Amino acid sequence: MMTLFAMAVAAAAFAYFGYPCSLILISLLRTHTVRKASFFPRLTFLITVCNEEQRIRSKLENTLALEYPRELLQIMVASDGSTDSTNSIVREFGDRGVELLEITERRGKESAQKDAVAVATGEVVVFSDVATRIEPDALAKMMMNFADPTVGCVSSVDRVVGSDGKPCGEGAYVRYEMCLRELESRVSSLVGLSGSFFAARREVCRDFSADMQSDFRTVLNSMKLGLRGVSDPEVVGYYPDVATPSREFDRKVRTVLRGMTVFFRNVEFLNPVRYGLFAYQYVCHKLLRWMVPFFLLMAFLSCGIAAFQSPLARLFLLLQVLFYGLALVGWMFPQVHHCIVVKIPLYFMTVNMAIAVAWWRYIRGARMVMWVPSQR
Repeated sequence: MMTLFAMAVAAAAFAYFGYPCSLILISLLRTHTVRKASFFPRLTFLITVCNEEQRIRSKLENTLALEYPRELLQIMVASDGSTDSTNSIVREFGDRGVELLEITERRGKESAQKDAVAVATGEVVVFSDVATRIEPDALAKMMMNFADPTVGCVSSVDRVVGSDGKPCGEGAYVRYEMCLRELESRVSSLVGLSGSFFAARREVCRDFSADMQSDFRTVLNSMKLGLRGVSDPEVVGYYPDVATPSREFDRKVRTVLRGMTVFFRNVEFLNPVRYGLFAYQYVCHKLLRWMVPFFLLMAFLSCGIAAFQSPLARLFLLLQVLFYGLALVGWMFPQVHHCIVVKIPLYFMTVNMAIAVAWWRYIRGARMVMWVPSQR
């Protein structure tokens, strides 16, 4: 039982720490830098919305303030079945060059993006969520990456801000993800883009699917074309934290479930002969991370059984109970979220419980197609 416990802990630890450490070691032997240069292709800046009357105006003002040649910039809002005043607000910006693609029947984010890409005029398509604030020079910096012909898509760096203007519980985890993306870019390619702000060559977006996560699928499309995805630390997207823990949990379940749909429909990327290092990244960043809830359960049960005979097992069991107890306290009492000894266990368990729920839904045949914007 203790051997099983050790294996489970080692597997979970590798998913979060061993994998990035392995990328660091690989980067000592090989690096794949981006050959940046000044580059100004024709762009389509796409904002996909659904009933966003509260936020669309500020998003459009932020977009119009971006420093990029106006004659090369198409700004398009794809409204996915909005029934509030979103469409009328967007039309107010028509004389400032903003185009509205009104989709009368709500069919989901990816479906709306697919329709928008079909009529986009840009050589590069930039995707941005309505809640994401972008610095004025972000587009110009992002396009410098496309001067490298090996780059098919570019991801921004996420910055999560709480209602008090400070990094929130998600902030530490997001910083970890951003570091991981930087390492992946250094040795090969990203496995997933930031869904709130990313860009891709138009040919990469041609076979978008209405039922598969676009930020994940875009990287896979790039790899199929012999291109890669990179993260640019100089391109930042700022977005507020999700309003409540329950909404944050629901968002994570949707994200993982949509990611599983893409992953298991593209198992060809598990072939290291064809995709080399990316196959290793594909397994570690996605599948191994999604297996962590099972590793945690295995560690708890094996330690619980061994505790009947081993004092060491009883100690490890007590530590696990304490860790999960702190997470439970954080879930029940929001006023202690600022405490670091509660914040980390709470976020870790929120992530892994969401993964477990996503597995349950996926096994039962659920596939998340309809997009539900997060309230931030």
